[in-house]
Amino acid sequence: MPKTTQKVRNIGVAGIEPPEKTCTDQQCPFHGSLPIRGRFMQGVVTSTEMHDALTFRTDYLSLVKKYTRYERRRSKKHAHLPQCMEAQVGDIVKVAECRPLSKTIRCVVISVTRPGTTEEE
Repeated sequence: MPKTTQKVRNIGVAGIEPPEKTCTDQQCPFHGSLPIRGRFMQGVVTSTEMHDALTFRTDYLSLVKKYTRYERRRSKKHAHLPQCMEAQVGDIVKVAECRPLSKTIRCVVISVTRPGTTEEE
């Protein structure tokens, strides 16, 4: 029997390789039909309790004009996690903005990196 190979889309982001696993998720940027556009973010996974989604935290600096100094701030966002990727709490994820997928999810995970390693899933 011939082996069927699944088509993998090029999402147009330099340095991001498609995952080795395949999936049938329509909301996957690599194996489905979800286009990505807009901002790219990087954050730390704080929760994976949702079905096919995760919560990640981004750290950023905010200027306090009165004191002409910067303060550290954090923000939490939700992102869709395709079936071909696996993420655990504490992993570093690269996320791309996409169309709204639900009330709070407007991003999709494009790569997962374990802490202390340089390879991506």
